[in-house]
Amino acid sequence: MDLRETSPIPGAALPIAALREHLRLSSGFADDTTQDALLEHYLRAAVAAVEGRISRALIARDFLLRLTRWRDGYAQPLPVAPVVAVASVTLFDAAGAPTLVDPARYGLDADGMRPRIEATGSALPGIPAQGRVEIAFSAGFGPDWADIPADLRQAVLLLAAQYYESRESGGAEDMGFAIRALLERWRDLRLGGRV
Repeated sequence: MDLRETSPIPGAALPIAALREHLRLSSGFADDTTQDALLEHYLRAAVAAVEGRISRALIARDFLLRLTRWRDGYAQPLPVAPVVAVASVTLFDAAGAPTLVDPARYGLDADGMRPRIEATGSALPGIPAQGRVEIAFSAGFGPDWADIPADLRQAVLLLAAQYYESRESGGAEDMGFAIRALLERWRDLRLGGRV
């Protein structure tokens, strides 16, 4: 399994001003934004850490999942939620020639915790020998920071602040209790280590 983000989070979607206010950085000066690049860096790191911990995309964007086999013949779980749409399913033969799968052959079960594509008939299309399948999909709570649930927004701000404040020591410690408590209800226990 290979999951790739094909459209990064736009900088405008990140709450740089909110983090600056949370950190109580100087205000009222002409150069209030001198640390914005650094704050953006810490926000991106915090978003990535939170998303990794809860297996959810916070800000909506596009992903590409590559597989060499289906988990089962009827349905394939998607490793990140909430999935908004499946753009395409493409089969590739051993030589790399693509074949777009007819969207009528599969559907999206957008379950908030465990989204998956399902066969509309008896089975998903067969993956060619030594080939692969690529599933292009969009996932995230929405395109704007305000679309993310409040507890997850707070966890990102707290973690980004922790990264910022520990920048001199070379790195942040483990997520603190408050951050873990905010994330706990969003964690999805997956047994067996498979998607």
